Amino acid sequence: MKCIFFSLVLSIGAINFSFSQEKVSGPIINEYGKVFKVANPDYKVDTSLEFKAVFDIANSPDEEKKLNPYIETGARFLNMHAQVGIPKDQLHVALVIHGSAAKDVLTDTAYEKKYGAKNPNTELIKILIDVGVKVILCGQSANSRGIQKEEMIRGVQLSLSAMTALIQLQNEDYRLIKF
Repeated sequence: MKCIFFSLVLSIGAINFSFSQEKVSGPIINEYGKVFKVANPDYKVDTSLEFKAVFDIANSPDEEKKLNPYIETGARFLNMHAQVGIPKDQLHVALVIHGSAAKDVLTDTAYEKKYGAKNPNTELIKILIDVGVKVILCGQSANSRGIQKEEMIRGVQLSLSAMTALIQLQNEDYRLIKF
């Protein structure tokens, strides 16, 4: 009986060990966007393709000091595809921000005035913009939330609406990813 129990414990431990893997960031964004490596997938990635993704980001954590994981998805997308050999110049990402996520593109000064804390998304958004990600704020959401253009992180683009930006990006062959 002890032998069976011991074998069962070892088997469970081996299963947990074989599935527990550490997430890795980079090579495009080292500070954010950690992903799991997937060994030998059945559905192979075509590294010759150009990947153009637009992420529709309408939600944000209720807690003002928490990073928006939907924004970090842009970093994850870039890192995971670069890790499997897709060149950076074949990866194009746009984030269309609206709804409750509109607050996440405020400067630290504007964010602190409204929420009493620094914007936890500032560094990530600046890095994303620096590597070529388009970060676009819905003008309708900005106006409904009283966000002025000068309160936005430098490099964030203001659009007429999220709907407009999503249509235009899809007309430019970006593929919509909505979580």
